[in-house]
Amino acid sequence: MKRSAGILLYKKEREQYFVLLAHFGGPYWEGCDQGAWSVQKGIVEEGENVLAAAKREVAEETNLQIGNDIHFLAAKKVAKKKLAIMFYTYYDGDISSFKSNTFQLEWPKNSKKFVDFPEMDKVQWFSLDDAKDYIHPTQRFFIERLEGKLRDSHS
Repeated sequence: MKRSAGILLYKKEREQYFVLLAHFGGPYWEGCDQGAWSVQKGIVEEGENVLAAAKREVAEETNLQIGNDIHFLAAKKVAKKKLAIMFYTYYDGDISSFKSNTFQLEWPKNSKKFVDFPEMDKVQWFSLDDAKDYIHPTQRFFIERLEGKLRDSHS
């Protein structure tokens, strides 16, 4: 089974929690909004430490440097042969340095022209409620799990 790992970044402003989500890049997601956002995550390479993979993915997809106070959030099967392992950490840094790695795609389809697209084309802070509407449906579970952990830690 393939494994992916990521880190859900959150912050608190005026008694409200927010999570940082990234919008999928490329022509298939252009013009899509609800369901087209994701936690920064990606495939764990053979022999790679899961947390190291999660940190690498955040760096590749956002260019953001996060600290080391990272906690396990949950693991969930998100596809028939894919397990997502998610961590979380508080992050209240500047997101203006956002820059994503790229991927190549034949575009337009069957044109034999290959174009580079950003893996993620933008990042944005969402309230927890809004994040549940905008995140890809297979990842909504992680927002709900973080919401529960934050609620439990302040009760």
